[in-house]
Amino acid sequence: MTSPRHIHLSGICGTAMASLAGLLQLRGHRITGSDSAAYPPMSDLLHALGIPVMEPYSESNLDPAPDLVVIGNALSRGNPEVEHILDKRLPFTSMAALLREEFLVGRNSLVVAGTHGKTTTTSMLAWIYQVAARENPALEPSFLIGGVAENFGTSFQLSNTSTFILEGDEYDTAFFDKGPKFLHYFPDALILTHVEFDHADIYADLNAVKTAFKRLVNLVPRRGLIVAFDGSENVTECVANAFCPVQRYGFSPDSEWQIHNLHQESRDGAPFMTWDLWHNGNPWSDLAMHVAGEHNALNATAAAALAFGLGIPKTSIVAALSSFQSVKRRLEVRALINGITIIDDFAHHPTAIRETLRALRAVYPGARIWAVLEPRSNTLRRKVLESELVESLLLADQVVLAGVYQQQRIHESERLHPEEVVAALNAAGTPAHLYPDVETILARMVPQLQSGDVVAILSNGGFDGIYEKLPAQIAVRAFEASA
Repeated sequence: MTSPRHIHLSGICGTAMASLAGLLQLRGHRITGSDSAAYPPMSDLLHALGIPVMEPYSESNLDPAPDLVVIGNALSRGNPEVEHILDKRLPFTSMAALLREEFLVGRNSLVVAGTHGKTTTTSMLAWIYQVAARENPALEPSFLIGGVAENFGTSFQLSNTSTFILEGDEYDTAFFDKGPKFLHYFPDALILTHVEFDHADIYADLNAVKTAFKRLVNLVPRRGLIVAFDGSENVTECVANAFCPVQRYGFSPDSEWQIHNLHQESRDGAPFMTWDLWHNGNPWSDLAMHVAGEHNALNATAAAALAFGLGIPKTSIVAALSSFQSVKRRLEVRALINGITIIDDFAHHPTAIRETLRALRAVYPGARIWAVLEPRSNTLRRKVLESELVESLLLADQVVLAGVYQQQRIHESERLHPEEVVAALNAAGTPAHLYPDVETILARMVPQLQSGDVVAILSNGGFDGIYEKLPAQIAVRAFEASA
């Protein structure tokens, strides 16, 4: 551990940056931060920690000069703080590099990586270890998660034990380090969920994405363990040359960990899911969880497989999964008002949207499902996966699209054209509309909502406050109708 310092985080409201800020504060460092805009849940977390967040970016945020600046990967040359740091030669580093330096050296690093499911699977694995620690306190984990795990009420934890569980992001580290963040984490054990083309702003194609994951696999020592999804040829390719044991999980009869008899339903308005988990061809345990979606059964199976492979008792694993409470912004029920259910989901990719809508179909059979999408991630803002996006949105009954977030930053030739998505959906028989802003969306959509509808708000950002504005508008309309 280093001596206490004043550490400033530029871009502090990113999920990993805010979590790192909390960990550093627990280490005794004085933490300040800055960002262009703060929104929940990370803004709430930082406020609760008493960490000041200065808005917007400015040279004055770095006066007096901190001992170290952590530069988030959203910042680049031209940012006033970046320019000031370089002009004054202030010491700086990246989130991933400092995380390793301060917290991972000397600990067992358990990394969850993949295009989809990282945050939820990391949360599940951390909760399994936390439950196991009730019997064996040495198992209490430190962790860093890219979202607020509801069982913990936070996205980070620091324990005086040997295990650190963290989400391994394939996005680049910083403007001065274009390699993936997860290459800083040197995993002792690894879960690999999915490998698909994503992050179209930094990866040229699928082969570039696979190369990054192959490099991660190549860092796992011979004594380690990799648990890998069995339903992806890309995953198979990425783990083919691993030097450690690899266990596969999913639905394949050839896999070490197999899901059987998956059943989903709604109990008292909440999701409930059960399945039989087999290990090496034999029944291992019946599992039950209060979450929705086949993808979450896969996530839980991966967490169970790695935990069991690392010596966590089966009883702790089963108990943890049965009490798991999900993650903020992952199929999160934000409101149930006037019979209308409002769901918040961190949509960043067509596959994630597809799995979200499939899960809602299973939990709310017969409901009219609305998909309200803000194309905000660097992948969804581009047209590279436009046809896949249309296919995913066809699972909804009604689709509402907002304009592309900060479309001026994407070259017109690369940019998603939401009017073409809307046209394709309407041509396929799914009613779809494009509206320029949240106020127009609410004005047009709220009068059409009926009791029993499920509204899935799909965005990886703040979406101009729609999460609060929509239930408020529904309440106003219900009051006016009863007056």
